Parts: sequence; structure tokens; C-alpha cells
Amino acid sequence: MNLKIRLYGDPCLTKKSVPVKEVGPGERMLVQAMIKTMRRYKGIGLAAPQVGINQRLFVADIGEGPLVVVNPKIVRKSGSQVLEEGCLSIPGISVPIERAQKVQLEYVDENNQKLQGEFSDLMARVILHENDHLEGKLILEYVGSNEKEKLIQQFEEYFKKNNHKNGLNSKSEKL
Repeated sequence: MNLKIRLYGDPCLTKKSVPVKEVGPGERMLVQAMIKTMRRYKGIGLAAPQVGINQRLFVADIGEGPLVVVNPKIVRKSGSQVLEEGCLSIPGISVPIERAQKVQLEYVDENNQKLQGEFSDLMARVILHENDHLEGKLILEYVGSNEKEKLIQQFEEYFKKNNHKNGLNSKSEKL
């Protein structure tokens, strides 16, 4: 399964995702393809809407092995930190975002096991970022309208300059 990253402007990125009923063979194939795609584009997280599938599912890997998260529920957040974040769906830009430093998460894994975990620092940030995708929220929503316009222009310039190299979905493919 060869997946393409959906880019800013694709309606799939702004829709709220639906819960996964059960993780079966199709979902496990999707998970493996998402991990491969995330690594191919040197990401540390990838949500299903970013590959055109509006289901509550994401993968993350900060160098400790992949984490598969299905139907996440953030139970508690604590602490605070501001760091620059990028996004595979909006390449060429980064945005300083304040997020919780720790999160407690309930979720289902790729084997339909209900799990609970506490994550901190970078993994907490990745979980919150990917969970935003499941809610139809992008990093551009963390900035004011003037800054957002500048960042969109920066993304469009980056896209024009790099479209032939990156293999990402072009705007014409999204219509």
C-alpha cells in the first residue's frame, strides 16, 4: 500500500475523524503503510487524515520504536512547554506552539488491546499534535490571522519550489 501525504488545503485535513470500530487486517495493513510513509518523509508522527483516511488512528516514533494509537482519549494533561512544530501536511513551515509537557492517554493498539499510558516531553507533543489532526485541527490554527497568511504564502512558495522532488500530493490531485 503506497500512501500519499495530503497537503494543506485538502478537505480531509479539516474534518473530524470517526472512531475505528475494530482493528482488523485492513487497519493493520494501513498502520504498516503509515509507519513506512512516516519514515520515508522523516516524520515522527502521522495521523490517518494525513493520508486521506478520516479515522481516529495515528502512529508515532521518536526513535524508541513505533507507537500505534487507535481511538485516543486524552485523560489528563500537565505542565507546559513551547516548542517549534512542523507538519508533514504543511512542509516548509514551523510554528511555536505551547502544549502540555505530560499527557495521560487511553487508547487501543493494533492488536485491539485497551491500553493506558503516560507520555512526556517530545512523545507527549507528538501525541497532542497527531490528536489535533484527528479533530481536524492544523498547526496554523495556533497563530493569528496575519501570521497564518504569511505561513500559507511560505508553504505555497515551498511547494512550488519542491513539488517535483517530494512526491507529495499536488493541489490538483486533491480536487
